[in-house]
Amino acid sequence: MSLYDVSSQLPVVRTSSRAAEPVRAAMRYRLPVYVASALFAVVLNYFLGKDMAWDSLNYHLYAGFSAIHDRFSHDYFAAGPQSYIEPYAYAPFYLMVRAGLPALVIGSILAAVHSIVLWLTFELALLVSPAADIRARALFGVCAVAMALINPILLQQIGTSFADITTTLPVLAGWVLLASAMRSAAMLRIVGAGLLLGAASALKLTNALPAFAGFIVLFMLPISARKRLSRSFQFAISLGLGFVLAAAPWSYHLWTEFHNPLFPLFNQLFRSPEFTTAPLIHYRFIPGTLAEALWRPLAMVKPYNMVHEELRAPDIRYCVLLVASLALLGNWLWTRSRSKSPRPSDGDSVLAMRTLAALGCALAVDWAVWLKESGNSRYFLPMSCIAAVVIVGVLFRLFAGHPKIRNYVLAAIFAVQGIQLCMGTEFRWNSVPWGGSWFQITVPGKLAREPNLYLTMGIQSNSYVLPFLASGSGFVNFSGGYALAPHGPNGARVKALIERYAPHLRFLLSGERLYADRDLREPHISQVDDALGRFGLKVDSTDCERIVINGLPPPLEVTFVTSTPVKREPRRNVSYVLSCHLVRQTASRAALIADKRRADLVLDRLEDACPQLFQPRRPFTEYSGGAGVRVYLNTDLVAWVNHGAVRFQQTIQGDDAIYVGRESDWEKAPQKLECGRRNGSYFARLLTAPAR
Repeated sequence: MSLYDVSSQLPVVRTSSRAAEPVRAAMRYRLPVYVASALFAVVLNYFLGKDMAWDSLNYHLYAGFSAIHDRFSHDYFAAGPQSYIEPYAYAPFYLMVRAGLPALVIGSILAAVHSIVLWLTFELALLVSPAADIRARALFGVCAVAMALINPILLQQIGTSFADITTTLPVLAGWVLLASAMRSAAMLRIVGAGLLLGAASALKLTNALPAFAGFIVLFMLPISARKRLSRSFQFAISLGLGFVLAAAPWSYHLWTEFHNPLFPLFNQLFRSPEFTTAPLIHYRFIPGTLAEALWRPLAMVKPYNMVHEELRAPDIRYCVLLVASLALLGNWLWTRSRSKSPRPSDGDSVLAMRTLAALGCALAVDWAVWLKESGNSRYFLPMSCIAAVVIVGVLFRLFAGHPKIRNYVLAAIFAVQGIQLCMGTEFRWNSVPWGGSWFQITVPGKLAREPNLYLTMGIQSNSYVLPFLASGSGFVNFSGGYALAPHGPNGARVKALIERYAPHLRFLLSGERLYADRDLREPHISQVDDALGRFGLKVDSTDCERIVINGLPPPLEVTFVTSTPVKREPRRNVSYVLSCHLVRQTASRAALIADKRRADLVLDRLEDACPQLFQPRRPFTEYSGGAGVRVYLNTDLVAWVNHGAVRFQQTIQGDDAIYVGRESDWEKAPQKLECGRRNGSYFARLLTAPAR
């Protein structure tokens, strides 16, 4: 039994203009709600501080930059695979940064725009409220806004450069139109919803889930089955049209360059040779078992990292929704069993109940698909606002005859979640004080005047510095989350850019300086030269420049255990990006290539022994300092061969490295492993006895 089963018992209602009168009469309550929402968002953003998140540095600013400037002829994987996502949602952020607006002004503008999410939640709630009294409807809407606002994911993104919350606006606007279609199934509302949801899906593909969940609402429209089919067809056409109109400009570039209009996504269909053709499925938050999936609403209550997002984001709302929905269903079944004839209800109340049932069914379906495909709450942000409306709607229905109890229950929910927000939530990925511009970057005059090709290393691409370098400069993140091989289509692209820019070639990496190998600190010269060697280049350490970024804490430094104390300066709110000139490398790499082939053999056999862990298969092996390393995008694993041992680690979880045997044993023959995933962490155990 579901909410749809409940709604199917309701009569088909012929709508009239009188049904919408209470919604129009709530106009006088809108302005206070809108103003309060905007003010709250702006003030909250001020106290939380500027967010210099990893994503902002890695690709948010670069995406906006590439939306305005054609970067295809200058860059190649400049920000890793994220270089080629639809960039237009990030363009406003980039334009405000380049206009030189103070960071606080930019954050305040973004926060005010993001507050529209709460406005749309209020409008959706008015359509679900069962009350005829205008003040009661307004109370329902305010409670729904408050329920949406206590979502830690929403609070995290207010005033930031993340596009999840920005693209939530057209999604919610589309759902307001779909919900209003319950009162008047006008074609224009259906088409408008389709266009908005299609465009939102193009701007961020994760919005495709709430877009397709809209068909469930259409299935429950209070019209004949034939008209439902007609409206569904109109919605599908408008959904596709909205997607094409928003995606076409960028997809045309991607098709021209890579023969994949969604590159690098869905490459298993388009099979561009410049990226893996394995499906990209980020398993980080996807439940490993059915039991874990069923437990997720309860797991989200705990203030732990890596449950439904990387940060601590405890959320009791879905647990409340589950319990309240079961209670409402039980109450309905009990009432129905005791009385054969349902109580008469006015048409507007029936419409409100039907709308609530439609939203609830769509939410349930979207939740199930979301858990299977992602499980990341940043991608569930639009539906979390709809969930807030459903929670309030269920509670108002459940305690329809007991408003005082309802108010006590709501107050308890807000109080408990408020404590969770105050004591167990992380609101910023990398919070820094306001002041000055968003990116306070000082570029040496030489780099500001002279266009160069920058080959960057590291999972953090540092592409945010590119808009501040000389016009015409190029970027290639050749070593990082997706390592580029020196052969095949990737190698051909990189080598063509090298020949085009030579001799204006530079290396770029986070850090204040390059260290000699004897210093036992990273980054050291041989490590960088080994990586660059695959393209026939090496560092000219006599020609290095430092880019200074004020207001950004430096990343944690990697050091090595040594008996000699290493003097470290206290951490300051300043970061450095080092850039050195590159020259041709003439030394023989035969020994290193032979070592890399042995590492390839071992890591290939490791993948074959446990294919469910190491996905996508056969990434390029980076070999440096006697270690062969592979990074697996889908499972967040790093596997390596070093000092005669084979290990892997899930670095983002902070798990310990797992030993899976000796390199020599894997070279002689494939080994047997027992491996899998349990409670979000990967494990492996060697079954083959080591050779003596």
